[in-house]
Amino acid sequence: MNSTNVNNGIKNNQSHELNHITADKNPFIQFTKWYEYILNSDLNEPTAMTLSTADVNGNPSARIVLLKEFDDTGFVFYTNYESRKGKDLKENPKAALNFFWDQQRRQIRIEGRIEKISQETSKKYFSSRPRESQIGAWVSAQSSEVPNREFLENKFEELVEKFGNEEIPLPDYWGGYRVIPNYFEFWQGRENRLHDRICYKKQKDDWKIIRLAP
Repeated sequence: MNSTNVNNGIKNNQSHELNHITADKNPFIQFTKWYEYILNSDLNEPTAMTLSTADVNGNPSARIVLLKEFDDTGFVFYTNYESRKGKDLKENPKAALNFFWDQQRRQIRIEGRIEKISQETSKKYFSSRPRESQIGAWVSAQSSEVPNREFLENKFEELVEKFGNEEIPLPDYWGGYRVIPNYFEFWQGRENRLHDRICYKKQKDDWKIIRLAP
């Protein structure tokens, strides 16, 4: 097979500066500054992030999920606990997140341990979702094999009829996870590929800030 050259260069233009001296000493505050900037942009999915997991044997897997909330303890997303990522996280409760905002030439990498959030919090979020999405969570045994799309559509219609106008309960196998970081890395694209990279490494009660070569 002939190889294909891919132009993976980044435009040689001026962009924002990221400096480990002037960056906030708290990575959560630095994240919030960038995140709020992105929310005010015209990006289609500003909350989209790549979630990477690995099973007990170290086999990696990555997919896009949506950030639903965050604070100074961690970053929350929701999923099916019996999906591939759910099984990975049960065997190996560590994960990495990656936000990439191309228009602003910015990337944030986050690594840390995983914990499930409370069932009460999961239920509150589940109840806020569109009713069709709630039924969809009952329909899909995520990551399991299905014979065809009609199988899912038929099951959806059955559950629409079953639940009627009643409140849809939270499935036992569905809920939230929180990524509790021990590492942040902020990347700002710069001219001549001399990009700015700073990382925060968790110490006992503080964060150590380091500038990295691009």
